[in-house]
Amino acid sequence: MWNGKKKAVTFSFDDGVVQDIRTIEILNKYGLKATFNLNSGYFGCVGAEDNWGARHDKVLASRVKEIYQGHEIAVHTLTHPNLTTLDEETIIRQVELDRKALEELCGYEIIGMAYPCGGVNNDDRVAEIIRKNTPIRYSRTITSTHNFDLQENLLRFNPTVYYMEKEKTQTLIDEFLAKDTDEPQLFYFWGHTYEFDRTGNSWEEFENICKKLAGHADIFYGTNKEVLL
Repeated sequence: MWNGKKKAVTFSFDDGVVQDIRTIEILNKYGLKATFNLNSGYFGCVGAEDNWGARHDKVLASRVKEIYQGHEIAVHTLTHPNLTTLDEETIIRQVELDRKALEELCGYEIIGMAYPCGGVNNDDRVAEIIRKNTPIRYSRTITSTHNFDLQENLLRFNPTVYYMEKEKTQTLIDEFLAKDTDEPQLFYFWGHTYEFDRTGNSWEEFENICKKLAGHADIFYGTNKEVLL
């Protein structure tokens, strides 16, 4: 399936915040790959602290290519609206202006995406508009499956687990690593890197996750694009 391997691991992080830099250092240390979903309309913006004390400062446009080298850049819309509330023209504009801006910065074709906003942030209407009017070939939701099965609908692709489901994440990692199956299995982890600033040991917890998942001969480590397409 993936270079002859039946299991794969990928990470997906949203919003393009400065904590992505430290996250990439950790991923690179363990040979892991991630996709970073960026809002080009907010590059360089200084964000306030959230209720847990984590800042949401955005990366600079001039540093995008450098920061995300070796990983995948994907669409997160221009300004992070809930696409289910918008008309067709505005949905296309949000996706396409972001995609084109990101392509100009990174220098390669972008075909991936993650839906912005919490709650119900995607539906069949939005997915069909994106399919018909953009080059986007996959888009991640925020609905955890808590399993590793592959899915046919890549434009409403559900991840395995959200980082803030911490106990569930650890249980799923153990289950995934113990699996011995002939069926392709994908561990798809998503979150926001500013969440690692929310508690004193979250960076250590994330690095321990990476260390535990890394280095297994039967696992392929790739970006979202590499594991889905």
